[in-house]
Amino acid sequence: MRQIVLDTETTGLEASRGHRLIEIGCIELLARRPTGVRFHRYLNPERDIDEGAQAVHGISREFLEDKPRFVDVVEEFLAFVSGAELVIHNAAFDVGFLDAELARADARHGRISDHAGVLDTLSLAREKFPGQRNNLDALCKRLGVDNSHRDLHGALLDAQLLTDVYLALTAGQGALDLVADAPDGGSRGQPRVSLESVMRVVLRVRLASTEELDAHAKRLVALDKAARKPCVWRRFDPPA
Repeated sequence: MRQIVLDTETTGLEASRGHRLIEIGCIELLARRPTGVRFHRYLNPERDIDEGAQAVHGISREFLEDKPRFVDVVEEFLAFVSGAELVIHNAAFDVGFLDAELARADARHGRISDHAGVLDTLSLAREKFPGQRNNLDALCKRLGVDNSHRDLHGALLDAQLLTDVYLALTAGQGALDLVADAPDGGSRGQPRVSLESVMRVVLRVRLASTEELDAHAKRLVALDKAARKPCVWRRFDPPA
């Protein structure tokens, strides 16, 4: 499966109040392994940046004055994410901004869900660690991901951290720290699993047989007939 780990930075917290994207960072995964292919753009929002937002990411309007607008990169961005599964932390926030930018650029672009699936790692973390803090910094500490170089937020930096967190979070390792956070945001007296040890695990890949592929195709036809339109799985099926 092709996945795109995505993060954004914005001028403020609410797209509904006219706030805009100012940075998009994406990292491509194939079969759960980074390919080295990335998409990264700073964007001119054509508006001021809230002081609170700038304190978080450190990006000024002056820095963005000569950067392209979202409308200038929208086709390139959609081509990059098309058909993939987007891995996003607190996906509702980023998806809301992406949908608003797509609508502003051209209503014919539709919504981001028309181009790619979405997996919310915040929902995954809440299922795995109920009742605990599950922001990106807390997950880095809990899963042994080094974020000591993260003084300010940045879309590409956060996408890289989220890549490491997502791979550790979904590796199925029973020795991960499951106790409540200590006051410092980490945990005490518990072993941690490094990303390096997780990545050394060899995952067995079993390809579908011809008979299984035929059965899958027949099932899709049945779903199409029941819904009287192409079912959602058609979006992720590779072309024949």
